[in-house]
Amino acid sequence: MPEDRPTMPPVRLRSEAELARDALAAPLLARAVRLARWAEPGKPVASGGVLSADDLREAVELLDLAADEDGPEHAAQAWQLAVDTGLVAIQESAADDSEADSAADDDTAADGEREPAATAISGEELQLITGGSPQDVLDIWLDGFETVLADAAAPDLGDLVDQISEGGEIDLDSIDWNPEEEAEFLDGILGNLYLLTAMDEEAAVGSVPLPALVASMVVPDDMDEPTDDILEEVSEAMVRLDDQFRLLAPTGLIDYQPVDEALIEEVDGEVRLHESEAAREQAVQDEEEDVSRYGMVRLTPLGVYAVRSRMLDAGVDAPVVGDLADKGADVLLDTLPGHPESAAHAEAELWLGRRTPEGAARELLAAARGDDEGAPLRRLTCQQTLSLVGGAAEPALREVLDDRHLGGLARVWLAEHGAKDIPEPSETMVFWLTVDTLAAQLATEDDSEELRDLVRGLVDQSGGFFESAWRVDHPATADVLEAMGRLHPDKKAAKEARKAAFKARSRA
Repeated sequence: MPEDRPTMPPVRLRSEAELARDALAAPLLARAVRLARWAEPGKPVASGGVLSADDLREAVELLDLAADEDGPEHAAQAWQLAVDTGLVAIQESAADDSEADSAADDDTAADGEREPAATAISGEELQLITGGSPQDVLDIWLDGFETVLADAAAPDLGDLVDQISEGGEIDLDSIDWNPEEEAEFLDGILGNLYLLTAMDEEAAVGSVPLPALVASMVVPDDMDEPTDDILEEVSEAMVRLDDQFRLLAPTGLIDYQPVDEALIEEVDGEVRLHESEAAREQAVQDEEEDVSRYGMVRLTPLGVYAVRSRMLDAGVDAPVVGDLADKGADVLLDTLPGHPESAAHAEAELWLGRRTPEGAARELLAAARGDDEGAPLRRLTCQQTLSLVGGAAEPALREVLDDRHLGGLARVWLAEHGAKDIPEPSETMVFWLTVDTLAAQLATEDDSEELRDLVRGLVDQSGGFFESAWRVDHPATADVLEAMGRLHPDKKAAKEARKAAFKARSRA
């Protein structure tokens, strides 16, 4: 794997069967399937598969969208998806294109309707919806999602028509639209949603306020208070993203509560949020406001699957919980510290589930040995993973009681599991385990309040801690003592820690 390959936190994925059911239940694909079956015997259409006005009205009725003012638009989108994904196949007539165009133009002039120039029939992909595998269904859904995503990143067709240049070419500069930037922004938004879902399981069931999501992309990390220009940029991006999310929601990618239309106004031909409201939001949640009015969004399990698929195609390392189940203990211990707590716990349980308690314990303990820089964190991770193992692992823990690296953590595990006849550790082993544990926590927490409390507690419980600690034969002794001097709030204790660190370095 290339060293510079981006890596995301692991996510939980539903089974392919569950995801396929979600895909089939998504409104857009479900409508597209119904229309494909409607067209199965063959239906005359205009060139390219465009439905006639009468057929579009019939499609609206078929989809039970007659009461929806946007029914024709939804029906047209579903039909286009059916064509784009191969659920519907278009058989063009054999007539010469120019003749077909001429005939179509004549007919349009006569009655406003195009003469049928092709026939729509059910496509091969329709058979896979009922007769294929869950992966077949997901592949069809992904193809459809990609087309909708491309549409979401495209400018409004009305703007394009208005901005056709004299030469007949679209002037992208005049409509203030950069296709690469727009696609990148939308990818970034979906990536941030994915990251939130991976880092926090509550985000997987809760929704994210649209202002906070946009701010994560627009407001610079080093900006304490957003400027007026940044707030205006956030406001414009929210309105644009609201339209895009409304288009994406029927795919099943997201659950979306749109922006309250009462908050949107048109100024000088531009649609944006009321400036006073946007200023109060300041691109972040305001507890005194009903932030849900500004839009709430959640990536669905199907959405997590889709965004991960796109990341994999882009060369991003996007692991899934369970990927380590068949890996060795060395890979497990090296990888788990980078996982969010809930994902690490789930990954460890899946890994243990493939092994006997005693066998798993032996494998973990063997991988935890070493004097390299990463060894303390491996041992801490080993200890945390072993806490999930039952009493059947006791023989493996007793085997390492005299081991310099593992004897201390083995005694801790045995005590926690109520084992009898645990030999008392030597003072040297106690101090070595203390330094090892602090070194591991420094590697993950640095200057956290929990670590500061631990340092204070160790020093307060042992008046001569530093006098003994500097003699500990551990590669990280000096670094740990130096960190304790930085973390301890008492100046005298901090000075003693620094002196002990100097002695440890001199001894080394």
